[in-house]
Amino acid sequence: MAADNQNFFERVYTVATQIPYGKVTSYGAIAKYLGAARSARMVGWAMNASHLKDEIPAHRVVNRKGLLTGKHHFDGTNLMQQLLENEGVVVIDNQIQELDKHFWDPFTELE
Repeated sequence: MAADNQNFFERVYTVATQIPYGKVTSYGAIAKYLGAARSARMVGWAMNASHLKDEIPAHRVVNRKGLLTGKHHFDGTNLMQQLLENEGVVVIDNQIQELDKHFWDPFTELE
């Protein structure tokens, strides 16, 4: 992995570790917060690469519509959903219900 990608991934992880219990954010929101608004896909790659880091709550990062698009990167078919439901987040058909209630925006929360 190129050094600049590794640095970007570390910046993504710094943001992701601050997502509160019971909240979710999107790949795009993290990218925008990091000043790389068009890099939502790279945030997704960082989340995929984080499976070796237990301290990264990758299950709390979803797409902008609240879909569990990264769920196939978790061991077990429904592990991402189970982790979210354990935190009080309702998921139906791989989509977070009441996304606005659970959404955490790094711009408003970290600034």
